[in-house]
Amino acid sequence: MSGFLVSKLDVFIVKCQVYRAKNLTFNMYDYLCAMALTTQIRNRIKQFSEGKTFGYDDLRIAKEDYATAAKALERLQKAGVIKKISKGVFYKPKQTVFGELMPDYSEQLRPYLFENGKRIAYETGASLYRRLGLTTQMAFRIKIASRSKRININRGSLKADAVKSYAEVTENNYEILGLLDAFKDVKRIPDSSVVQAVRRLSAILKELDDKQTEILIKYALLYPSRVRALVGGVLQNIGYTGKTLEKLKQSLNPLSSIKLEIKENELPTKDNWYIK
Repeated sequence: MSGFLVSKLDVFIVKCQVYRAKNLTFNMYDYLCAMALTTQIRNRIKQFSEGKTFGYDDLRIAKEDYATAAKALERLQKAGVIKKISKGVFYKPKQTVFGELMPDYSEQLRPYLFENGKRIAYETGASLYRRLGLTTQMAFRIKIASRSKRININRGSLKADAVKSYAEVTENNYEILGLLDAFKDVKRIPDSSVVQAVRRLSAILKELDDKQTEILIKYALLYPSRVRALVGGVLQNIGYTGKTLEKLKQSLNPLSSIKLEIKENELPTKDNWYIK
């Protein structure tokens, strides 16, 4: 469909919404509005790649049009154009010589991590720590961290438990928050000792640039003292000398010690950060 016709269609749908807002009724006009919305949905779905998951937000459907859209999506399911993966989440099936493929893991998870096009959650726990190279153990259940919602999933092979994040999650900070979660769980990472975890976390922090390190310290201040102490000890040990490191040090109580059972030769700066 040409850009001109798509533009006309969008204008018509807006007129339909105004028409309904005034509580006017006219069966033929309602019918035309429904057909226009159905055409809009079909056109937008055509733009999606096979295997991509999508919901009402991705289709840019106004909430007052959800009921009409649901009927249109139901017809598309019956026609085999799309498949339903969970309530309000659909995908375009990908056909191969081996049959139809489900969306991959990241695509199945994506609708739970975003709301109105913005990231509100991230994957954490053992599955994340495996990707970070902190463990080789597979996770049968994942954890999803969010500040604003409790996100639990129990659908097929995708199972997740909700945990509360220490900060509002955004596209710019979720990776740093996941890294700080690893510091928090350093004593509980499957199939890994504290020493092994600290060694790997030190290597990861060495790869951060100064801006990323400043962001790390900013969010570390929201975490428990054991996280602040260990982040500070590791940063100082790898040679970081930024001014905000002192702010991290000042946030700790010098009369309280952090028990990690790590030796001085494994983390030479540990005494500076009250780590035992």
